[in-house]
Amino acid sequence: MAYEPPTHTVERSIRAITGAKIVAGVDEVGRGAWAGPVTVCAAVTGLRRPPAGLTDSKLLSPKRRTELAALLEDWVTCHALGHASPQEIDELGMTASLRLAAVRALEGLPVRPDAVILDGKHDYLGRPWQVRTVIKGDQSCVAVAAASVIAKVRRDAMMAELQGEFAAFGFAANAGYPSPVHKAALAEWGPTPHHRLSWSYLDALPQWRHLKKVRVAAVGDDLEDGGQLGFDF
Repeated sequence: MAYEPPTHTVERSIRAITGAKIVAGVDEVGRGAWAGPVTVCAAVTGLRRPPAGLTDSKLLSPKRRTELAALLEDWVTCHALGHASPQEIDELGMTASLRLAAVRALEGLPVRPDAVILDGKHDYLGRPWQVRTVIKGDQSCVAVAAASVIAKVRRDAMMAELQGEFAAFGFAANAGYPSPVHKAALAEWGPTPHHRLSWSYLDALPQWRHLKKVRVAAVGDDLEDGGQLGFDF
């Protein structure tokens, strides 16, 4: 299936309306995983024509995604990644962890963006950042699509590095998301230090249920644990 390539339309609009000079695209990966961090990439691209085939990372084959990420890391004006660990996710919840990872990514850029294009409909970043949310921004906005591909490839590589120590879990293939291999390993061996222990998958593992962490939500906090979300690998 052919997809419309992403454009700079949203970025041009932000520049025209707000006078912003530096606009970063931001996207995350790992929200629905059972293990590993949630990872956010912030990318600044300017208004140049992107490499051919750029789109949402989930629409690309692993081979093409890896090839494109290598091109993008040289092509973008700048980019940075931020992570929130499984322990931070357990302690803070997903919304606060997404914000933590996004702030780490944005503050890791060599220049501070005047505005941010955030994939999705929910602004988990908030003030003092000037944010425009765009549903399916990873398909329609160049900077967000670039961030999507870089974030996915870099996080997948991080998870693949765990394969040697935790071979039974298949992290190189599933990147910490639920899969038959992952579920079978959890049932037999229990969670690793890289698993999120506040999530509902532990409810289905009676022998390991005692390890589940219960987080007391703050006012306005979310209780999303992502444990029942679908795969995105």
